[in-house]
Amino acid sequence: MGAAILPILFFTALWAAVGIGGPMITPRGPQQKLTQCILMLTAVCCWLFWLCCYLTQMNPLIGPRLSKHAIAIIADSWNMPLKEKTWIEPGQ
Repeated sequence: MGAAILPILFFTALWAAVGIGGPMITPRGPQQKLTQCILMLTAVCCWLFWLCCYLTQMNPLIGPRLSKHAIAIIADSWNMPLKEKTWIEPGQ
C-alpha cells in the first residue's frame, strides 16, 4: 500500500492556489505585504501539515496489539489455521 498520487496533486494544487492566488486579491493598504505574507505562510504550513499526516498513514510506527485470543478468533473467522507462532507477545 502506497500513497496515491491523485490526493497529493489535488491538495498541492489547492494550497498552491491559496498561496499564490490569495496574495493577489489582498486589498491595498499599509498592511498589504503583511497580509500577503500571512496568506503564503498559512498555505505552506497547512499543506505541509496535511502532507505529513497523509504520508504518515502509509507507514504507521505503531500497529495494533492483539492478544492470543483475539488472533485465534480472527484466524478462525477467516478460515486460516494458525502456525506455531505467528504473533509477537506484548512487551517483546
